[in-house]
Amino acid sequence: MKLHALRPEDLPLLRESTDLECKLAQGQDGQGELPKDFWPTYSAMANAHGGLVLLGVREKAGQFSVAGVAKPDKLRSELFNNLNNPGKVSVNLLTEADVQELHWEGRLVLAIQIPPATRQQRPVYLNGQPLGHTYRRLHDGDRRCDDEAVKRMLAEQIEDERDARILPHFGMEDIDRDSLRIYRQMLKDEKPGHPYLEQDDLAFLTSLRGWRRERASGEQGLTLAGLLMFGRWEAIQEALPHYFLDYQERPEAKTELRWVDRLVPDGTWSGNLFEFYRRVYRKLIADLKVPFALKDGQRQDDTPVHVALREALVNTLVHADYTGRVSVLVVKRPDMFGFRNPGGLRLPIEQVIRGGESDCRNRILHQMFLLIGLGERGGSGMPKIFSGWQSSHWRQPLLREKDEPEQTLLELHMLDLLPPAVLESLHAQLGPAFERVDALGRVILATARIEGVVNHSRMTEICTEHPHDISLALARLERDGLLLSQGQSKGKVYHLPGAAPVSPEQVFSGAGSSGSSAASSGSKSGSSGSKSSSPGSSETEGSGSAQQGSLAMETAQRDSQGCLLSPHLDAPIVDDLAALSEGLRDQLLERSSLPRSKARLDRETMTAVILSVCEGRYVRLSVLAELLQRDPDGLRKGYLDGLVKGQLIRRAFPGTPTHELQSYRKATNGTTD
Repeated sequence: MKLHALRPEDLPLLRESTDLECKLAQGQDGQGELPKDFWPTYSAMANAHGGLVLLGVREKAGQFSVAGVAKPDKLRSELFNNLNNPGKVSVNLLTEADVQELHWEGRLVLAIQIPPATRQQRPVYLNGQPLGHTYRRLHDGDRRCDDEAVKRMLAEQIEDERDARILPHFGMEDIDRDSLRIYRQMLKDEKPGHPYLEQDDLAFLTSLRGWRRERASGEQGLTLAGLLMFGRWEAIQEALPHYFLDYQERPEAKTELRWVDRLVPDGTWSGNLFEFYRRVYRKLIADLKVPFALKDGQRQDDTPVHVALREALVNTLVHADYTGRVSVLVVKRPDMFGFRNPGGLRLPIEQVIRGGESDCRNRILHQMFLLIGLGERGGSGMPKIFSGWQSSHWRQPLLREKDEPEQTLLELHMLDLLPPAVLESLHAQLGPAFERVDALGRVILATARIEGVVNHSRMTEICTEHPHDISLALARLERDGLLLSQGQSKGKVYHLPGAAPVSPEQVFSGAGSSGSSAASSGSKSGSSGSKSSSPGSSETEGSGSAQQGSLAMETAQRDSQGCLLSPHLDAPIVDDLAALSEGLRDQLLERSSLPRSKARLDRETMTAVILSVCEGRYVRLSVLAELLQRDPDGLRKGYLDGLVKGQLIRRAFPGTPTHELQSYRKATNGTTD
């Protein structure tokens, strides 16, 4: 969060986040003292995306109030003395301008703006030792980095070119000759008469810096770039155990484990970057519904959208950290293209989007693509992507980073962000108040109109604004009465006035169902020593549960298979196994048999089982837990929340995501709540 964006009236709206930390800083004598836990926060924010620390702010029950600091000069002096002590912190990132005094409510607050460290300054560590004393900001906490993460930062600091390293014991036998031959032909097509074309394979690869000789030591051999670009799959795996390339074409507009076309290294092709690019780019532009441009009366097959997709693919491959544990992933969906590469950005996101400056992680790879006319020079690639998407009036590309595990994601959505019909309906409902809403607020309101509810997480996926700016925008819209909310903290969702999401009470009122599962009455299915009844049994622990289950069967309206019906929902609910027809109950027991027979299942298998059980109907959490013999809370946190976020399943009650009556259904139309 930037200091200039913070206003005194925003204080009640603040929440500690990735880039905001509030500390009381009163000291034992009440005169002010720099807290000891300031330094892990300094390291964590510097190693992430920067942030703002407010000294003299009290937190109580999640609410902030001004306490003030009595002697700001003392704090300022202590701060800079420690910053300039290498034994305390590895680098001082602050200037006097980064530390400001704010006069709020008649008291003084010291605001410290911590900038993100550059690649050459990371890791920012404490006590003279990077291992064990390096932190990174994750959510609203300071997390100690493991040794692997610290070593990766050190490598990024030292190596401008991560792909120039010579690989001992690798040679020309590890090169896929067909890939090298096709590359040579593409160079000939792009630049006929180029002097490299007359060279033999080894000299050609040397000219490309795919083979290199270290002048000082005399060592020579295949470089990492040469192996990545032209190598064989078996050899690349030996050099980079975590290397993996994945292209998926998904049939629907949602995050889906199912695909209609997939390309991964499987032994039928080389598995190198050059071949991956050639195959994937053809798939990306196949059936691309973009009007062609005319130039001098001639049709131009290479539209700005084609250029954007080509640049996005090259950008993903040349900026990846192939020592990371995340795969390169390219996704094609009817509504979007997605690109993921391991490793964070080497420059601030704002600078990357603005362009004009470049710090490519794999510079030799980049040069290899440039030589055959692919990719952009001098930091102009991302602006080309943004302008290409803007040419079709589509939603602005979303470029973002994830810190755990470290990765960069680019999403290119083919959607109109503010459809005219939605704007007209918002004008009609909200009147003149809508005219006073800024651009971010309008996107939030439009999303709430289109999707029914909206939350902070959803808006960070859609917008490029900083997460804290989104938090403040949501809070202001709620304060002004343009949005209403349900839930608290991370479970909080917002909706337009008069458009509240359906609640469990509306659906279960009169039915009184609590289900027949032991899980719903307090015991934990599948836990050690559990005395819960077997799945499908009508027995429950506790007379209250039995009575409520009986009431549900007596008064609830059910379909022919025993599922609860409600006019508020678009599908029936499996809320009580005992109420189901024998055929449906047996079907669900069969679909869920694998988790009951095995205490541990891999995530992919468990996900497939959950989706199968929840297909076509909502299944109440307690019933799902009983079928799978898992703890309900663990099931929700470990699987269901992630599947909702991934748009694989949807909640029956999005306004109260953690409600005990929450029910889940496999997503069928690409949307979740």
